[in-house]
Amino acid sequence: MERRNFLKSLAAAGMVASVASPSGLLSREAHAAGKVNIGEVKNVKVDVLTETSWFDNDILKKNMMDYGGAMTSQYAIPWDPKNAGGYAALITVTELDGKERKILLDSGWSNEWMDYIFQDKSNVASMLKSGEIEFMVLSHWHLDHYWGIESTLKHKPDITMYAPKTFYPEDMALLKEKGRLTAKDKSGEEVLLCKNDVPHTGKLILCGPEGEEGSGVHKLMPGVALRMFDVPILLRVRGENVLYFNVKDKGIVTVTGCCHPGILSLFSFARSNFEGYKPYGCYGGLHVSLFETWDPKFDDLIKGVKSFQIAKMGCNHCTGWIFAEKADAAGIPIVKGTDKFKTYTRYSTVNKGNNVFLTNGDSIVF
Repeated sequence: MERRNFLKSLAAAGMVASVASPSGLLSREAHAAGKVNIGEVKNVKVDVLTETSWFDNDILKKNMMDYGGAMTSQYAIPWDPKNAGGYAALITVTELDGKERKILLDSGWSNEWMDYIFQDKSNVASMLKSGEIEFMVLSHWHLDHYWGIESTLKHKPDITMYAPKTFYPEDMALLKEKGRLTAKDKSGEEVLLCKNDVPHTGKLILCGPEGEEGSGVHKLMPGVALRMFDVPILLRVRGENVLYFNVKDKGIVTVTGCCHPGILSLFSFARSNFEGYKPYGCYGGLHVSLFETWDPKFDDLIKGVKSFQIAKMGCNHCTGWIFAEKADAAGIPIVKGTDKFKTYTRYSTVNKGNNVFLTNGDSIVF
């Protein structure tokens, strides 16, 4: 596939960030009018377990281009296993009474990498075994967020999971059945894509945009809500779960895996649907300049983000270093990372010394 056609396929699959005009945006405070009251929390901490879903952009692009592009099913591409990492975050919610509750967001891609992350670089494995992590939220069914599911289930097969209801048979087979999924390479050889030897036995809540009782959201605990955005995504995936936290006296924090619906859409949903809305912060992959190329419309995106006047932004993964750098220069309050990622066995080829990404081992508190 030629590069021009490849880029067109990315746009068609929702891989290029959507940009809304910042004109006409409402003021920082919004008044309730039939909106949802999700309660409040004292604070939220996000630990970056791993944001390196893959380590080399060029290898990932080549894998897609060689096997049909961004509109191809992720299960039909024999991905280079040496490039596979994974995305996952540990979220600690402190309730108003001081009680801490933990959520696992996503389970990465490569089991080898995720076992390293969960057992060697964090205590997630022991938290899963003890039940300290109450449940897992799957942001979406993409390989880099989901195919490492065995690394979670091997420690807690009956963990409660929230996942988008827009799954495919292969997705559910990996979750609920022992098995290995493969794809053929150009020579006809079968390449192992993913495996799971520990079927999920716990409660599975499949989320749709209608939410609970037509509210548009699922309330996970006081001050915490989940919204499923039913949007088409590249590699024949659809729908993304996004988390919202209402921090007392501060406002709404948005936490996302990939932000496929677009960051302004996520902010606008909260503004339109949450009682007493005030913007406070966000964390996650923001899916803007994934392959480090710049489109002039991203300048409008920066203006749109600035108009919401958030106090903190932590970004990484599919955000694009170039976007984070330009957003920081434009005055968006980017929370800087550290050099902890250098203590890991591998790190991304695009890592830079300016620390505009929160990368592996970093954390952010709202």
